[in-house]
Amino acid sequence: MSRPAPGAGFTVLIPARLASSRLPNKPLADLAGLPMVVRVAQRARLSRASRCVVAADDARIVQACQAHGIPALLTDTRHASGSDRLAQACDLLGLADDELVVNVQGDEPLIEPALIDAVADELRQRPDCVMSTAAHAIDRVADFLNPNVVKLVLARDRSALYFSRAPIPCWRDAQTAANACAALPTPAPLRHIGIYGYRAGFLRRFPTLEPAPLEATEALEQLRVLWHGQRIAVHLSTHAPAPGVDTAADLEHVRALLSAP
Repeated sequence: MSRPAPGAGFTVLIPARLASSRLPNKPLADLAGLPMVVRVAQRARLSRASRCVVAADDARIVQACQAHGIPALLTDTRHASGSDRLAQACDLLGLADDELVVNVQGDEPLIEPALIDAVADELRQRPDCVMSTAAHAIDRVADFLNPNVVKLVLARDRSALYFSRAPIPCWRDAQTAANACAALPTPAPLRHIGIYGYRAGFLRRFPTLEPAPLEATEALEQLRVLWHGQRIAVHLSTHAPAPGVDTAADLEHVRALLSAP
C-alpha cells in the first residue's frame, strides 16, 4: 500500500477490553513474546500519528502496556462499546473537538500503518463528514455471502450510503437467486474494514445519540451515524487488510505468521 501525502498529526486510540466471550483475556494473549495489545500499539506507532494510547477496562492491560512503553488509560468497566470507551479517553486526554482520532481495534496486531494514515487523511480532507473508514473490493463469492463480512455501498462522493451483513448491492439481472450467488456483481462489491476516524467532538457526542433500529437489526454500530443524517467518508484500499484475532484459531494463525521467517 502506498503511503498518502503527509498531513497534520492525529491521535490513535486503541480500545482494549479484557472480557471476551470467544477469546478470554484477548488483549494480553502472547504473540511472539509480547501481549497482543502491545503488538497493535507498536504497529500503530509506525503511522504518522502524533501519539498512540490504549484505552483499557482493566489495570492489568494498563500495566502490560506501561511495561513496554505504551501509554494507556484506565476507563470505566461499564462501557457498552469501544466507541463509548474512546469518548471517555478523549475527555481524559483533553482532546479539542476538532482534533482527529483514529480508532484502531485492539485485535489487529498486523495492521498496516499506511492504512491508519489513509483513514486520518480521508477525514481531514472531508469537512462534510464526521467520520471516516475504509473498504476494499471483494473478490470471492463466499465473502460476499458471509454475514460476518460487512459490506457497504457508496455515494458518488465516496461517502457511505449503507452498511450491511447482507450481500449488497443485489444483482437484479441475475436470472435466479442461485445464479446471483454464483458470481459477483459488477462493479465489485465492497468489504468494510473495521477502522474508524473521528473528530473528537463527534466521538464525544456519539454515545449520546439515540441508537438506530437498523443498528440493532444489523448489529452494526456505524449505522447510528447514518440514521442521524451524518456522513462517513470511505477510503478505498487496494487490498484486504491483514488478519485480525477473534478466535483461538485466529490467534494461532497470527502466531504462525509472526514466527514465519
